[in-house]
Amino acid sequence: MIKIDKKDRKILYQLDVNSRESLAQIGKKVGLPKNVVAYRINRLRDEEIIKNFYTVIDASKLGYISLRFYLTFQYTTSEIEKEIIDYFVKNKHTYWIGAIEGRFDLVIIMWVKDLNDFYSFWEETLKRYRDYFEDQKFSIYIQLLHYRYSYLLDEKVDRTKFEITGGGKQVKIDDVDFKILKIIASNARIPTTEISKKLHVSTTVVKYRIKKLIKAGVIQGFRTNIDFEKLGYQFFKVDIDFKDYKKREAIVNYIKSNPYLIYIDKSAGHADLEIEFHLEGLNHLHQLMEDLNNKFPDAIKNYKYFNFTKVYKMQFMPEE
Repeated sequence: MIKIDKKDRKILYQLDVNSRESLAQIGKKVGLPKNVVAYRINRLRDEEIIKNFYTVIDASKLGYISLRFYLTFQYTTSEIEKEIIDYFVKNKHTYWIGAIEGRFDLVIIMWVKDLNDFYSFWEETLKRYRDYFEDQKFSIYIQLLHYRYSYLLDEKVDRTKFEITGGGKQVKIDDVDFKILKIIASNARIPTTEISKKLHVSTTVVKYRIKKLIKAGVIQGFRTNIDFEKLGYQFFKVDIDFKDYKKREAIVNYIKSNPYLIYIDKSAGHADLEIEFHLEGLNHLHQLMEDLNNKFPDAIKNYKYFNFTKVYKMQFMPEE
């Protein structure tokens, strides 16, 4: 665990609000001159607390369906598990792969345009590895609500502003749009001048295209990929089934004010409510759920949880 001061936390938070903001703009918000902000950001990168700056791209607007599957292993060795993980990592359609401690061993999320293509891929997967899967659970992502890392701050902040990926009409983009997205997907702070040089177009064109992609909802925001474990947090997911489903909206409205909430998942084929947190440990999770049960008695039938222990792949937009 690396200790950072309040100014560092404020900088991290502002970078997560909009990682394309200038150093001067961030400095005004945190009360530091831009050269000090630059120094602190560089130090946070050197300590690998900041992994990279990324763009939240709604792949559903580009015609993609998001599929998620959980796997539980059996009869494996560490070598076999590594082979299976490498197999998924190398597939160009997988965009998030993580190891789980709990009722599953691995979660894979994919972008696909054609379910038949996915079925062909899955058939090939089963031919190779079916004997090693004790259990497999599938669901379709409908929406993912992304919340700010508000736990970085001491004061309360507005939690109603968030990015939404999934849903809405498909947006047609051309080759220039796609190339811009590819460049800024995992490098959100890259200057407009560098993008224009790479694509041999004017900075005016780049600025216009980015604004257009934001307006169309393809770009939902510019965020910061933080190594939360270095700050003393663990990544937990909680799947809730309701005794009284009518209470779902009230529970969501209550839980979204929690500064440790980072995602609300909407999916078909899984739990009634899926929520994800950065928490200080298992006791923190139990306290959170106890508070929820006390606030909404007889609303929750049961809940299951697990924590993510390692991320093997995190891709920020489809490859093709």
